[in-house]
Amino acid sequence: MPTDLSPPDPPPEGFLRRFGRLAALYFNGAEKRQARLLAAGVLLLTLLQIAIQVRFNIWNRDFFNALENRDRPAFFGQMGLFLVLTIASMVTAVFQLYVRQLLQLHWRRWLVFRLQHRWLADGRHYQLNFLEGAADNPDQRISENTRWATAMAVDMAVGLVTSLLMLVSFVGILWTLSGPLHVALGATEFDIPGYMVWAALLYALVGSFLTWRIGLPMVEANIRRNQAESDHRFALVRLRESSEGVALIRGEADEERGLRHAFGQVVQVMKDLMRSERNLMWLTSAYGMLLTVFPVLVASPRFFSGAITLGVLMQISSAFGQVTSSLNWFVDNFPRIADWRSHVERVIELEDTLAAEELADAGSRIAVEEGAAPDGREVLAFRGLQIAQSDGSTLIAEANAEIAAGEKVLIVGESGTGKSTLFRAIAGLWPWGAGEIRIPPRENMMFMPQRPYLPLGTLASALTYPLPPKRFPDAAQHAALTRCGLEHLIPRLAEEERWDRILSLGEQQRLAFARLLLHRPGWVFMDEATAALDEANQDAMMRLFREELADSALVSIGHRPGLDAYHDRTLTLVRGTDGARLTTRRRPAAPRGDAALPAARSA
Repeated sequence: MPTDLSPPDPPPEGFLRRFGRLAALYFNGAEKRQARLLAAGVLLLTLLQIAIQVRFNIWNRDFFNALENRDRPAFFGQMGLFLVLTIASMVTAVFQLYVRQLLQLHWRRWLVFRLQHRWLADGRHYQLNFLEGAADNPDQRISENTRWATAMAVDMAVGLVTSLLMLVSFVGILWTLSGPLHVALGATEFDIPGYMVWAALLYALVGSFLTWRIGLPMVEANIRRNQAESDHRFALVRLRESSEGVALIRGEADEERGLRHAFGQVVQVMKDLMRSERNLMWLTSAYGMLLTVFPVLVASPRFFSGAITLGVLMQISSAFGQVTSSLNWFVDNFPRIADWRSHVERVIELEDTLAAEELADAGSRIAVEEGAAPDGREVLAFRGLQIAQSDGSTLIAEANAEIAAGEKVLIVGESGTGKSTLFRAIAGLWPWGAGEIRIPPRENMMFMPQRPYLPLGTLASALTYPLPPKRFPDAAQHAALTRCGLEHLIPRLAEEERWDRILSLGEQQRLAFARLLLHRPGWVFMDEATAALDEANQDAMMRLFREELADSALVSIGHRPGLDAYHDRTLTLVRGTDGARLTTRRRPAAPRGDAALPAARSA
């Protein structure tokens, strides 16, 4: 029976633990030495920057005392010290930015390469299209969400560490400078030591609680915004790739309605997000304005009583601002945290989907055995093969057959009986089902779909794909194109174009046959690979298997007249109530010469 490969429900662990698990893969993985050195560099530069800020706080006291005392030499001395501290702060900030950006870049590169490798491995990029609940738009998650997930993680980690260290550095200063506050409540009198510290703590706690309560909807809104944005972008990319079909059928109006609906979802989510941000802005605006006068107001009784000087009052105000800013890190960064979390969630969803696929690989599914049969022969064999749809319904109920090396076999059947899906199972791309497939070595197999894949780059790269052009002499490339009637393309081999748009489908199919002549695989699997060719060109291409590729096995799917003449036998998928079944029919023996082939017909 087919295996359910749908990804499991998200694990019950919290968000931070899930993110920590993902981050640990980088900092404890193959690049851990570089990652840890960069992280240590950021931390050391952050400590240096905090030390400079502490010295600025002391400078603040001495500078305002010099003003209050009208001490001209001390005033200019403090201005010189200010210049030195400013330069030191600038140099430290620049180097910290550089090391931080290096960490972000290397972390993102590692994550992108990891996800790309796992996504492309064993055809998972294809299989995910059929899994219910699988992470959608993996391209956007890999290209965009990884950028924000890593960059914002480093920025916020640095900000949080800075805030904690600043808190430790300045809370002692504030405690010492603020002194005790004498409170009289009727007959009860008592002192509150370091009262400015308690005032800063209370101020920050109230602000953090209000921010959390008001900004909570922003987390979900950011996740929905990322989803809506990726859906709209996918619709645009799909339209661009299918522009010819849309234009021919005059489907622009319908496409525009679909695009309007997709972006309408973006607009609706953005309105919800804007509403949350607007509500939060009321709080943060008032909170920030009050911070400019609150410490002076609270410390003013001791100043007016003469217990502290103006310089100390300014130092207290500065230290209070640093302590409160450290405690307010959550308040100041809540919108960014919500946005960052939405990106991380999408990356983790893709990671979990790929992990579920890897776990499913070890489960019950179609067993694909690669290599020679037990008797040493190289064969393609089906043993009790059943193929199901990804939803579990049976497509092919039973297939038992064996194809020997060098055989030419045609597979036919009604549309929808599973011919192309059988090819996908042979290629290892379709795991749903049961039974066994014995295949020859994969490096000796080549699949030719109806629409050949032409990569971006030069025409030579498309011709020799998946190997680089340098692996084949120019003379061999020219001969292959000429043999397939594409000699007019020889001067354009070095040109970079979108060849999948420039060449007609018939030219693309002949280019695939030229590619075949270069690679000369022992096993060729053709799925309607001549459907766009006229009969004369089809005959010319198929004769390659008699004249130049006689030793190669050919397994093909096709309905075009005359194809059976190039095959030794036919396998037929016969539709049944419980799925199609594979039957065989051998052609009468005929000499393998040109006399046995249909005469070339003019187009």
